[in-house]
Amino acid sequence: MIFSDKIAYSDKILFPKSGITKGKLIAYYEAIAADMLPYLKDRPLTLHRFPDGIEKKGFFQKNASDYFPDWIKTIEVKKQGGWVNHVICDCKETLIYLVGQGTISFHITLSRTDKLDYPDKLIFDLDPPNGSFCDVTKSAQILRSLLESELGLTSFPMLTGSSGIHLVVPLDRSDNFDSVRAFAKNIAHYTAKVYPEKFTAEIRKEKRKGRLFVDYLRNSYAQTAICPFSARAFENAPVAVPIGWDELQNGIKSAQAFTIDTISNRLKYKSNPWEDLFRNPYSLDGAISKLENLSEKKLV
Repeated sequence: MIFSDKIAYSDKILFPKSGITKGKLIAYYEAIAADMLPYLKDRPLTLHRFPDGIEKKGFFQKNASDYFPDWIKTIEVKKQGGWVNHVICDCKETLIYLVGQGTISFHITLSRTDKLDYPDKLIFDLDPPNGSFCDVTKSAQILRSLLESELGLTSFPMLTGSSGIHLVVPLDRSDNFDSVRAFAKNIAHYTAKVYPEKFTAEIRKEKRKGRLFVDYLRNSYAQTAICPFSARAFENAPVAVPIGWDELQNGIKSAQAFTIDTISNRLKYKSNPWEDLFRNPYSLDGAISKLENLSEKKLV
């Protein structure tokens, strides 16, 4: 097994302007492991690696390297024309080893290894079209109202640590990716038609005209999303953090509101708003019918 005090070049600076070293990033992941591992467990990983720091070009890695030690678990995942040998991170030792290899961010699939074609979450990725996080907050509230009040689906927000918010709906894995993606796409188009000044479902950026794109594209086989509590490759090392709706309404001003330096204080005084995320997962059958009825009533 690998331990943090044996990792080479721990004094190497990965975030030049904020002076964050590999050793400090490793210390963060050691401290957050108990909170983060439940979201990593049993999910094929995509690693975002920056061996020379964030000022140099990083790269995404799906295939496990040949030199990774044998005790790191992997799984072969089918792709078009072949297979990908993904890392599975289910223990602190694997997490720390990967950070030691220059991994800053961890991206996870929306499904688990025992049922890869059936996601256990639906995600909408909301990023500001004009840099205004306030616009993202208001848009998230509108989408939440549709999901919960009209479709009966509880949604859970997360700051991405980048520029926006992920809205997550837990699923019971009775719907495959094709069904989940189709449903998410229909929500995006419905929202864009009801609020044409605010939202768009246009994939091409030049057609969005300053409106927020209701991004449903992550809801596909082999697509990934940033893992809760993962650091991001921006100065000060912001963190992806599950939050409560009350927090979004009462003061959070940025998707980078928490960093590896400040998240520990939050966790001391605030319970994880995602603690019950998978307690009551949904089948989409009822919500699909409700959305069809809404579309018929409001869009004729």
